[in-house]
Amino acid sequence: MPKAVRFDRYGEIDVLQVVDVEQPVPGSGQALVHVKAAGINPGEASIRRGVFATQWPATFPSGQGSDLAGVVAAVGEGVQGFAVGDEVIGFTNNRASHAEFVVVEASDLTSRPRNVPWEAAGSLFVVGTTAYAAIRAVSLQRGDTIAVSGAAGGVGSIVVQLAQREGAKVIGLASPAHHQWLREHGVIPVAYGEGIEERIRAATDNHLDAFIDTFGADYVELALKLGVRPERIDTIINFEAVAKYGVKAEGSAQVANAAVLADLAQRIDQGKLEIPIAHVYPLADVQEAYRELEQRHTRGKIVLVP
Repeated sequence: MPKAVRFDRYGEIDVLQVVDVEQPVPGSGQALVHVKAAGINPGEASIRRGVFATQWPATFPSGQGSDLAGVVAAVGEGVQGFAVGDEVIGFTNNRASHAEFVVVEASDLTSRPRNVPWEAAGSLFVVGTTAYAAIRAVSLQRGDTIAVSGAAGGVGSIVVQLAQREGAKVIGLASPAHHQWLREHGVIPVAYGEGIEERIRAATDNHLDAFIDTFGADYVELALKLGVRPERIDTIINFEAVAKYGVKAEGSAQVANAAVLADLAQRIDQGKLEIPIAHVYPLADVQEAYRELEQRHTRGKIVLVP
């Protein structure tokens, strides 16, 4: 029987189990995908712990995961544009991609370009669309100077590349271990910790147009202190700051569609975007994968391979 990640109660990492499940069957307009790679994300850890139980309650036993890439194993009635054997990148809104097989709406799939590795393809959706939306939210223009917190993380590592491609001067806030990678991608690295405000002012000649916060903590307050207007600050994690300061909190939900996914995949295919892969774990080691994710020190993505 195919295997999938399940948890039957809210809790810490130990509630995650890999179990045998019935083979999913695609309905009308759907495709069954044999998963080759599926990224994991901090939001999934929050859902598992019950942080969003009020807004997005789980139905137990619950699956998890939205990112995926794989091979079409079957198609339902009315599906056009995809056939058995096609290599695809996609997403599901049903908390189901951490599995060997997953049913996906065909409209949420796009073809995998030849030069997009499976690990990158399978971890592209959440971080890619979040970064895409954040760049749009701050109205980035050529010649702007932008700072990004968590600049080497899953979302941040894509934000800095997209911003650099837009012609902006990009300041990446990250630990020193990631500074060389940032420099290699045209980003000016700035270390975290005491004195960060002064280091950002020095790196930007005391002029900062926009700020994207992918880390949380007090980076929205720092951006305001640095003179960035609220409408040009986007946070993907500090939702309290939205009501308090009038900053934005646009992320994946605003651009969650296959067209944006196809655009990002094409950029990877053309060598214009890199999805750094921190580690790849077999599906059976899902607990260990989340243990690493929740330490928040990795550069890029952690990926499950069924």
